[in-house]
Amino acid sequence: MTTTATFTARTVKRATLPWLLAACLALAGCAGADSDTAKRAGVGGALGTIGGAAIGAASGSYLTGAAIGAGVGVAGGFIYDQYKKAQDD
Repeated sequence: MTTTATFTARTVKRATLPWLLAACLALAGCAGADSDTAKRAGVGGALGTIGGAAIGAASGSYLTGAAIGAGVGVAGGFIYDQYKKAQDD
């Protein structure tokens, strides 16, 4: 039983690293974004990708989790942006 647990932990670490690197690159790309909307949606997407990949890795499909997390993160970042713009008016 410990062999399976070790294999799973190693697999999760190996599967999460590429997504973490991709998210870091996405966040770096958001720094040069011209609008607040692009920055907020980009950061939301990157954070959603990280969270989705972690949850997906725990449940068996990190790619599906990352894709769903990215979509939810972008949507959340956009909604937050619209909320902040409404507050400024």
